[in-house]
Amino acid sequence: MTPIRDYMSGDHRRCDDLFAAVEQSLSQPDPALPAQLFADFCQATLAHFQAEEEALFPAFEQATGIRMGPTQMMRLEHVQMRSLMDEARQALAAGDQDDYLGAAETLLILMQQHNLKEENVLYPMCDEHLAGHAGELLPLLQKTTGSAQS
Repeated sequence: MTPIRDYMSGDHRRCDDLFAAVEQSLSQPDPALPAQLFADFCQATLAHFQAEEEALFPAFEQATGIRMGPTQMMRLEHVQMRSLMDEARQALAAGDQDDYLGAAETLLILMQQHNLKEENVLYPMCDEHLAGHAGELLPLLQKTTGSAQS
């Protein structure tokens, strides 16, 4: 049973789908649509980061005593992704599709690598070490991410 991995991986997919919708919208005649969709993506992704940084990572660190391991690396990558999200948002606001695509491509690569590490290393470790707390932790993660998927 992998409730944390399943839930958080599902939330990755939800964020990925929102990100893909932005790129698809770039060819639409409505210039405001990509910015709105990107705002939706940012809101979902930042909520995901918040769930990890305020609930999941501290619970894992408390249960394992590991504070400078995978959770620290994930936090550093969150900082990098926030910066790239800001770059992409600014490019969209300026109507600069080329700059947006450059920042978005870098963001996509970082997100893919980040998600693989979480899904294949950190989340399984969380499921192992937090098995007795999943019943309390999952509702908190769901509330923070705003996603009720299971």
